[in-house]
Amino acid sequence: MSTLAQRIAPVYRRLIFAGLGLILALAAVIGTVLPSLAQEPPPPPAVEFLTPTRAQFTDSVSMQIRYKHHGGGTNVLNLKDAGRTVVARFTLQPGARFPWHTHPGAVIVNVAQGELVYVQAHDCAQRSYPAGTAFIDPGHPHVHMAYNPTNGVTVLVATFLGFPADGPLSNTDVTPGDCGI
Repeated sequence: MSTLAQRIAPVYRRLIFAGLGLILALAAVIGTVLPSLAQEPPPPPAVEFLTPTRAQFTDSVSMQIRYKHHGGGTNVLNLKDAGRTVVARFTLQPGARFPWHTHPGAVIVNVAQGELVYVQAHDCAQRSYPAGTAFIDPGHPHVHMAYNPTNGVTVLVATFLGFPADGPLSNTDVTPGDCGI
């Protein structure tokens, strides 16, 4: 009987050492992968106002803008008082996003660098705008969010139209879209 035990003992030792080796290898992989998965989230979009205040047209200005988002129906945006404007540059690092929000006026957005994905809460369609394109953000009550889907920096120049004399340019106290984003 001791002969059988002597023959089996080396097999068990090898299994134990193989198991310990596997555990150590797994610990090494987890030690290098988990920190990369727990990276800091990207910073929020940075804003630089290109106009020092909300500029006011010297004349009474109203506008009607007709626009169609990627194959959707035509929308008409009536700005009865488009007279107060703000221009700002937004810089989004890779993965950065604007939270769900709306605006008290309309915004013309020019993508100067990178790419922006714009999502409206009512349809959850992810509309992609690369550098050199522009789009209309109709403002209130259209709840939306946007994000930089690339590994590079995205830069936007936004012209806000028809905004009040003071107060925030966006409102994040909104019901977000149920878009799984």
